[in-house]
Amino acid sequence: MLNVLFVFYVPSGGVETLNRQRAAALKSAGIQCDFLYYSKKRDLLNHEEANVFIADQDADIQRILKKGRYDAVIITSDYRGMERFRKLGYKGKILLEIQGYGPQATARAEMRNAIPYVNQFCDGLLYPKTPHIGAIFNEFFPGTPTFGFNNCFDADAFTYKALPKHPSPIIAWIGRLEDNKNWREFLHIGHEMIKRKPGIQLYMFEDPSLSTPKERQDFNTLKSIYHLDAHLHLLQNVPHSQMPHFFSKIGDSGGFLCCTSKVEGAPYSPLEAMSCRCPVLTSDSDGIRSTILHNQTGKYYSIGNVQTAVEQGLKLMDDGQLRSYIIENALLHLKSQFGHEAYRIHFNGMLRTLGI
Repeated sequence: MLNVLFVFYVPSGGVETLNRQRAAALKSAGIQCDFLYYSKKRDLLNHEEANVFIADQDADIQRILKKGRYDAVIITSDYRGMERFRKLGYKGKILLEIQGYGPQATARAEMRNAIPYVNQFCDGLLYPKTPHIGAIFNEFFPGTPTFGFNNCFDADAFTYKALPKHPSPIIAWIGRLEDNKNWREFLHIGHEMIKRKPGIQLYMFEDPSLSTPKERQDFNTLKSIYHLDAHLHLLQNVPHSQMPHFFSKIGDSGGFLCCTSKVEGAPYSPLEAMSCRCPVLTSDSDGIRSTILHNQTGKYYSIGNVQTAVEQGLKLMDDGQLRSYIIENALLHLKSQFGHEAYRIHFNGMLRTLGI
């Protein structure tokens, strides 16, 4: 049995989903996954059957490291943490994982800052095949072993639920109210779609602990300007276990998931939607490319081009043949490219390469 500790700032969003998925995927390969988060902003924790630690004091972290006797520590995003863990006496392999830093300029700036830490304290780099992250790794860290493979997803556990059909089409959005998630564009798209199909309902899923008061105020103002009060439903902190019901309901209503992000690393919500037969319309946020192939596993629109988004959205709703093709194809793609088995093989190969 190998022991691996995964480290991240907070248990929320895509990284928490990824951690839950990989704990399940790696367990059958004889790898025990523990998780350390520096803080939590809400009581809802979606981890089952894993050791989850919330700690940010050196003494606490040192205790966790000593007790866990980890073969490897994988730190997501926090490159300074590599130095800290070494100073706390950890002697095993340390990998830095980058799932995404939002805008490409931010990713580049952060990775430039990471150079001395990577060169001194890091045994390997891990990322989910995001093109812009791979390019930065090649440029800044040519001598560091780099591992790129898709995140994993269990399409049998998170799957379609047959429910009573919702009377009107639902268009959904998932994210934080922040600029990179581009919620303003979603409201604009929703507004234009409702002009053409007045029955449409908009569902926005968010974690309110991750937004600023200013952004919340801007959101309420824009919602009023677009007259969306009767159409828009804000769903906050929905437990992860309930999301298959929502995605299934959205797909069966004739609607879709709309992703408007400017840049993403490897977003989970499109995979979850696809697994529940809910089609996806998305901006080209770079990290989405291994998930969505245009008119094969979903649809793209050009970011900033609301007109195109509306046209593509209407096609997804009105062309029954294309819609069915995309839904079926998305499921096949998901199972072949993001399965637990593939993740286990890649992860084991990575550990072997590092001599673990």
